[in-house]
Amino acid sequence: MLRRLSSLVRSAHPGPGFAVTVVATLLGVTVGLEPWRVAVLGVTMLLDQTSVGLSNDWIDATRDRAVGRTDKPVARGDVSVALVRGTAWAAAAAALLLTLPLGLAATAAHAIALGSAWAYNAALKNSAVSVLPYALSFGLLPAIASLARPTPAFPAWWAAAAGALLGVAAHFANVLPDLDDDRVTGIRGLPHRLGLRASIAVTWLALVGAAWAIAVGLGGTPIALLGFGISLAIGGTGLVIALLRGVGRWLFRLVIIAALLDVTMLVLAGSRLLA
Repeated sequence: MLRRLSSLVRSAHPGPGFAVTVVATLLGVTVGLEPWRVAVLGVTMLLDQTSVGLSNDWIDATRDRAVGRTDKPVARGDVSVALVRGTAWAAAAAALLLTLPLGLAATAAHAIALGSAWAYNAALKNSAVSVLPYALSFGLLPAIASLARPTPAFPAWWAAAAGALLGVAAHFANVLPDLDDDRVTGIRGLPHRLGLRASIAVTWLALVGAAWAIAVGLGGTPIALLGFGISLAIGGTGLVIALLRGVGRWLFRLVIIAALLDVTMLVLAGSRLLA
């Protein structure tokens, strides 16, 4: 039982899921949510990310087995596809139901973001618009937080833009290490169509663009410029290493680090994050 539970947790992609949950929770703090609303937001996003990670491994199980993905518990047979599928649906339903106390507007935004992520796993990852679900879902994170206020409010344009650009970077960084395996199984998303070098450049530009949007939103304060400079350094270092030595899972982790840096700057924005 414990082994199966452990395999189920690993199938949920806990690292990225936890990072997104932290981002959403910090955004809730930034827009001034009461403690109970912050707590509910954090739980719903954890369930959201659990459902997305599980649906990815369930839907990709056949392809993962075909290319020998030993890092995937479902592909190895450590946990059944049926259990992963059922848990994914249950987590998605619970995520949306638990968002209801935060208001209909926040629930609607959350439903769109979650539906977008599932659409990517189910079909859009194999299309020329594979980046759109990432951009939409990440771009909606500030809105889910701000619409969860007792008096719902939309986020500032630059916050939504930063989220969308981080989503673009996350998509490319997540796909690049699997380009060869994906070709074997017939997956051709936007990164596959652009090629390795162009996709690395897009990842870097998206990271820098997100940091620039936040710096503009913060009014070019010294802290904002410092954050932009650090993001520029992180992106530039990743670009050089990737071009010289190739890509790996480290690239996605680099994007997560840059995202957390950007969220730190967003926290400093306070009420300026609201439109």
